[in-house]
Amino acid sequence: MSAPTSTIAAAAGRAHMPWLIIAAGSIVVMLTFGPRSAMGFFQLPMLQDTGWDRTTFGLAMALQNLCWGLSQPFFGAIADKYGTWRVLAMSGIVYACGLFLMSLGGSPWTLHVGGGVLVGLGVGSGSFGIVLSAFARNVTPQQRSMAFGIGTAAGSAGMFLFAPLSQGLISSLGWSDSLVALGGLMLLVPVFAVPLRGNAATAGKGGETALQQTVAQALTEALGHRSYLLLVAGFFVCGYQVAFITAHFPAYLGDIGIDARYAVIALALIGFFNIIGSLASGVISQRHSKPYFLALIYLARSVAVAAFLLLPQSPLSVIIFAIVMGLLWLSTVPPTNALVAIMFGTRHLGLLGGIVFLSHQIGSFLGVWMGGYLYDHFGTYDPVWWFGAALGIFAAVVHWPIREQPVARPAMA
Repeated sequence: MSAPTSTIAAAAGRAHMPWLIIAAGSIVVMLTFGPRSAMGFFQLPMLQDTGWDRTTFGLAMALQNLCWGLSQPFFGAIADKYGTWRVLAMSGIVYACGLFLMSLGGSPWTLHVGGGVLVGLGVGSGSFGIVLSAFARNVTPQQRSMAFGIGTAAGSAGMFLFAPLSQGLISSLGWSDSLVALGGLMLLVPVFAVPLRGNAATAGKGGETALQQTVAQALTEALGHRSYLLLVAGFFVCGYQVAFITAHFPAYLGDIGIDARYAVIALALIGFFNIIGSLASGVISQRHSKPYFLALIYLARSVAVAAFLLLPQSPLSVIIFAIVMGLLWLSTVPPTNALVAIMFGTRHLGLLGGIVFLSHQIGSFLGVWMGGYLYDHFGTYDPVWWFGAALGIFAAVVHWPIREQPVARPAMA
């Protein structure tokens, strides 16, 4: 007689986490997320030496976010079919080349191609979507939210570590040699990625029967699913908000007369509390409604931005804002990726999660580009801040009706 379903589910929930895979993927995410989260520190010294304006730098960072988003569905599909390690190895090499080219600083094209296109492709082939898809294939469904929380917290740790590291390198070596040093670190990615070998066909603990779908069939199913489309729309807002702050917050603090060291402190605090927020998000979204939790996160971001702008701004308010935003920063990632896995399984998770993230990066492009463009035209970042707060309310609304359940597949039944 076969064991009861409840017994099987309980056993699956008690299965050991594949800690080697989790640790290796976390190091990769920490490395790939670190330098791109510290790009804001390079803006002012680079512009001072080259004479470029903020629109030039903002366009490069916007291109970086757009290339990251556009490439991730393709890299996710390649990883699903041909293996995660191959894609991550390429990530480290392309990322390093981008930082090396950006370090030349000879003309805007080296910034746009190096720091924009190549770094964007490097992050796109080595970021959360690729690594978390590998996690999903090697943990049980009951462990996914926690595994995603650990991987997301690793990205937060990268932000926490690389903020003071980048500022320290710039102070001691200058911005150009600092980029070379960071590029050298990216060459470690292929080494740490070795335990993540395998593709969707080698899923170990996915917990569901693999559905044999073509890429076209998977896309048709996902793009016709209302909850998936709402998730895609909501994640656009996450990208807008976090990319604008990452790229322009150091310059913004200088504009309002706050010492530059508080920019380092603020981004480091965002990174540190992001670790706590990501881990907590993994626990909460594993036990409670993921759509409702996401709606509350976006609403809380809007409240935090409004309070920061309306209340007197000081070093203390910067620190408080950084702590609050840190708790909310990437806490959207574990429940968002978990919802995609719940809806469609892990067979095409790299591809479908990549499309959700493409929406995130379109938002990132808009947030970074608008930051530079509107500042150069109006001399203030305030319109970009307020638009982000309004978008947070929009995201809260669109996440509320999302249904946390697998897509109906009558043919399989």
